[in-house]
Amino acid sequence: MEQPKIAPTNKGISIKKTLNAAIDLVWEVWTNPGHIANWWGPTGFTSTIHKMEVIAGGEWRLTMHGADGKKYPNRSVFKEIILFEKIVFDHFNPNYVATIVFTSKENETLIEWTMEFETAELFETVVKVFKADEGLNQSVEKLEGYLSKLLRQSAMEDS
Repeated sequence: MEQPKIAPTNKGISIKKTLNAAIDLVWEVWTNPGHIANWWGPTGFTSTIHKMEVIAGGEWRLTMHGADGKKYPNRSVFKEIILFEKIVFDHFNPNYVATIVFTSKENETLIEWTMEFETAELFETVVKVFKADEGLNQSVEKLEGYLSKLLRQSAMEDS
C-alpha cells in the first residue's frame, strides 16, 4: 500500500489518499456505524459506536479501546453533510474540526481528510503527546485495508 502524505499546517494536519473503491462504497464505510467500527482509529485500537447520526447537527459518540485496555470516549457533532462529497464535524476534547472531502475518480475515490485544531499549541500537544499525525495515517491505512477486504468478499460472492 502506498503511504499517504501528511501535510502539517500551523494548527492542523491533512492527508490525501486515493482509495481503490468506488465512492458509494467509500461513503458507506464512512457513514454506516456497522462499517466505521471496523476501521476507525489508529493501529491496535478498536471502536464501539454508541450513536452516529450522520446529519447536520447529529451527534456521534464512540469509545475507542486501546491495546493497553484503556478506553477513550469521543464525542463529535456533524456540521455539514453533502452526500458523496463532504463530511465536516466538530470533535470535542481535544477540540478540532475534521473535514473529509470525497472526489469520485471512476472506480477510485480520492479522500482529503483535514483536522484543524483550535490553537497551534493544542495541535502541537496532540501531535507530540498523542501522535495524532501517526494516528491519522494509520486510520487511513485501516480504511484502505477494510475496503480491500469488502471488495474481495464481494468478488468471491459474485464468482
